Amino acid sequence: MSAPRLRRVAVLVLDGAKPLDVGIPAQVFSTRGSMPYEVRVCGAAPGLVAGGDGLSYHVAHGLEALEWAESVFVPGYRHPDRDDPPPAVVDALRAAHARGARLAAISTGAFALAATGLLDGRRATTHWHYTRALAAKYPEVRVDENVLFVDEGSVLTSAGAASGIDLCLHVLRSDLGVAASNHTARRLVAAPYRSGGQAQYVPRSVPEPVGERFAATREWALHRLDGPLTVRALARHAAVSPRTFSRRFVEDTGYTPMQWVLRARVDLARELLERSEHSVERIAAETGLGTGANLRAHFQQILGTTPSEYRRTFTRGQ
Repeated sequence: MSAPRLRRVAVLVLDGAKPLDVGIPAQVFSTRGSMPYEVRVCGAAPGLVAGGDGLSYHVAHGLEALEWAESVFVPGYRHPDRDDPPPAVVDALRAAHARGARLAAISTGAFALAATGLLDGRRATTHWHYTRALAAKYPEVRVDENVLFVDEGSVLTSAGAASGIDLCLHVLRSDLGVAASNHTARRLVAAPYRSGGQAQYVPRSVPEPVGERFAATREWALHRLDGPLTVRALARHAAVSPRTFSRRFVEDTGYTPMQWVLRARVDLARELLERSEHSVERIAAETGLGTGANLRAHFQQILGTTPSEYRRTFTRGQ
């Protein structure tokens, strides 16, 4: 069999680029056997780019990489409210989008996308420290300061650096399916999914040990999706009251406990549809969704498709 076609990703490093923001898409989409991507790190011109936090980058490619790429990631950079991207960068981003490329900004990279006008009339987000500055500088952009990332189809934005991981995993899920996304999340030791609508800033009134227990409870639940899971059972595992568990779970994940369980079950069903030839009824039983009718209903509600259509989209060998 011929090797799968590599999907083309460019990471655009601007002056003052933040190291973690640059590293996230470069690491998530790095070429390996399980990841059919080719990544090119580029700048306004090949050569040395002065970064933030005492680091600089030597990039091999200039803006021609945006003509090549199918997806372009724009990492955050310092002083976005004060420094505009060069006109050549703005033009290259517009041209890439017009050609059909997907543009995605991490953190303050949203300012570069806003400079193109492509965010006008659309929802977008950025690091919470800069949301008001983004709204003031680009009043046509509908800035949402209370989310981790926003998917507007061909343009996507995320909040701080950690939410860049969520954004990249979201892109992976769209491109390759939930199995590939979950595999990458495990490799990164990251949460397999967090709601894009989750608040950026988690109140510090949540004690860290409780947060650790909740993470352990979510992992415990993921191994028991085929059985009954209730708020009371989850709270018992986390050693807190059901009321406290429900309140803090929403703060931690953006979902109520049972919404999270349902989505985890649907994700497991997606993975089984991608990787096995099991019947819909068998998958429904193995994921705790009960019947094929329930599975179909939840697929339609959450994903807007049917299990059969989903399976055809993500067949083995693609």
